[in-house]
Amino acid sequence: MDERLKQLMQQLGAAINDSLSESEVIAEAIGEIRQAGYDVFLVLEATIGFNRRRSADETQGEEAPAARSITGKIRLTSQDQEFLKAMKISVEESAET
Repeated sequence: MDERLKQLMQQLGAAINDSLSESEVIAEAIGEIRQAGYDVFLVLEATIGFNRRRSADETQGEEAPAARSITGKIRLTSQDQEFLKAMKISVEESAET
């Protein structure tokens, strides 16, 4: 991995850390948990992917990849649903569940 990319990744990590550290919403939530008599351990995992973009010369004459649709079923536990709700992510439930 080249040095410039390493530097950019470190910069991104620092920006994410700063954003979380300065968040009043997160600080308030942690404060409420502590007031309720609990210690708080916050561990977040982020997956960041990247690909080098090809120049226009490299992509000239190539067709765009076809869009793909993937369907499947997943089962969510009540904890999964609570987590998604806390992250303000809604999931459509099928009639089969």
